Amino acid sequence: MQAAEWTIEEMVTAYSATMYRVANSVLRNAADAEDAVQEAFVRVLGRREQLGEIRDARVWLVRIVWNLVLDRKRRRKSRPENEDVADFARILVAQEMSAEERTLAAERHAAVARAIDTLPEKERQVLVLSAVEELSSVEIAAVLRTTESTVRSRLFRARQLLAEKLEHKRGPR
Repeated sequence: MQAAEWTIEEMVTAYSATMYRVANSVLRNAADAEDAVQEAFVRVLGRREQLGEIRDARVWLVRIVWNLVLDRKRRRKSRPENEDVADFARILVAQEMSAEERTLAAERHAAVARAIDTLPEKERQVLVLSAVEELSSVEIAAVLRTTESTVRSRLFRARQLLAEKLEHKRGPR
């Protein structure tokens, strides 16, 4: 459905969770992520007259929030790491997991997040959009304004680098 066929309220209902996940995956701060989503929708309100030109509302909205969070991150110059294991445990599925299993899972999640943070920026970007938001390579290319083959290449490299980093962290068996 083209964006012109949506009301702003429908867009918020349909895509705010997606936009929040994208923002939070980059900013790693719930309040900042919420602010970024709100700011994105304020920008959408300012562009209401352009909605008829939008082909894919989801990709368009993700691109807006993506650019906002990258700008925020650049302005801050450094991203505070979230080492609070309880924060990660909160987002994990807790059914049938003991407290110890939830803690270990949260620690693994934090280790993977730290490893992702060490990837080169371009590889990290495609990995986050692919893994967190499950965007297709075509959609990622639209968000990042690059080619689909570039996205596939960066994604392959990101996965390869991440596997190497995680294997190195585990050490020899």
